[in-house]
Amino acid sequence: MKAILYSAHGGLDQISHGEFPTPAVGPDECLLKVKAVALNGFDPMILKGIPGLKTPFPMIPGGDIAGEVVDVGANVPAGKFRPGDRVQVVPFQPGIGQMGETLRGGACDYIAVDAKFLLQIPEGVSYEQAASLPIAYGTARRMMMVRGQVKEGEKVLVLGATGGVGTGAVQLAKMAGAYVIACASSAEKCEKLKEIGADETIDTSKEDFVAAIHERHGKPRIWGGGGVNVVVNYIGGDTWTKSLKVMCRFGRMLVCGATTGYDPKEDIRYIWSYEQSVVGSNAWTPEDQIALMEMVRDGTLVPVIDRVLPMTEENFKEGLQALIDRKVFGKVVFVP
Repeated sequence: MKAILYSAHGGLDQISHGEFPTPAVGPDECLLKVKAVALNGFDPMILKGIPGLKTPFPMIPGGDIAGEVVDVGANVPAGKFRPGDRVQVVPFQPGIGQMGETLRGGACDYIAVDAKFLLQIPEGVSYEQAASLPIAYGTARRMMMVRGQVKEGEKVLVLGATGGVGTGAVQLAKMAGAYVIACASSAEKCEKLKEIGADETIDTSKEDFVAAIHERHGKPRIWGGGGVNVVVNYIGGDTWTKSLKVMCRFGRMLVCGATTGYDPKEDIRYIWSYEQSVVGSNAWTPEDQIALMEMVRDGTLVPVIDRVLPMTEENFKEGLQALIDRKVFGKVVFVP
C-alpha cells in the first residue's frame, strides 16, 4: 500500500509517499480502507522531535482517521462490525499510545485497528467531517463542557482561536450560550471567527488582549465585576499571567496544553485575591467523539475544515507547512 512516511526527525525533506506493507488483520481487529485523515498540531512536532517521546520510524502520521471496514478479525463479536461499515477511529488508546504519535497513524491506504477503538459514523456525517473531530474537537469538548463547565451567559475568552482546538472551543462555547471573545493574529481570521459564532474578536497583531478586555469589559475588581469568566489558554508562555489579569472573581482558566512554553512566569496574587481557578484538561474520551458526531448529525455543529486535499507527498507537505506557518483556519483533511 501507499503511505506518507516520516523517515527520521527533521524537516519536510524527511517526508515521502512510498510503499509500506499492508497490515494483516489481527483476531481482535478490523482492517480499514482509510477514507479521510486530518492533521493536528502535534504532527509537525512529531516530525521535529519531542524530547522524551520515542517515535517509531518509519512513522506514518495522522491521528484523526475515518474509514470503511473491509475485513473483520475472528474474535470481533459477531455483528459488531461488518465490511462496508463507516467508522471513526479512537486515536488515543490508554496504556498503548496515540496514533500518529507513538503508534503509526492513518495517512495511508489501509490500517488495522482493535475493534474496541472503533466507533460507527452516523448517517449524515461525512468521512471528512468524522476525521476532523477526534483530537482537536474532542480535546475542546472535554475542556469546555466536561472539565470547564462553561455556562450560559458567561463571558469566554479564547486565545489562539483559529486552530482545530480553538475553533472547536469557540463553537462549543457559543452552543453553551456563552458570550464568546476570540483572539486571532489578523483581521481576516477575526472575520472568520465571527462567521463561526464569536461575538467579538481581538486582533492580537494590533491590540494587546489584556488592554482590550479591560477597555471593553472593565478591569476585574476583587469583589466582583469586570473581566471575563473563562479564559481558554493552551498557549502558555507570556500569556499565562496576562490571562489571570483579565479573569473576574471566581474566574476559570481552562488549560489543555502550552504551545509556546510550559514554565511561564507566574503571579499567584491574582489567584488568591480574585479566588480564581486553573482547570486542567487532558485529551478526551470516546464519549466525547460520539457526542460530537451526534452534534454533526443533528446539524448543531459544523466542523471547521480549512481545506481538503488528495493524499500526495506534495499536498501533505503543503498542509503541514501551512499548519507550521499558522495559515490554517480549522482543520486540514486528506482523502485518497
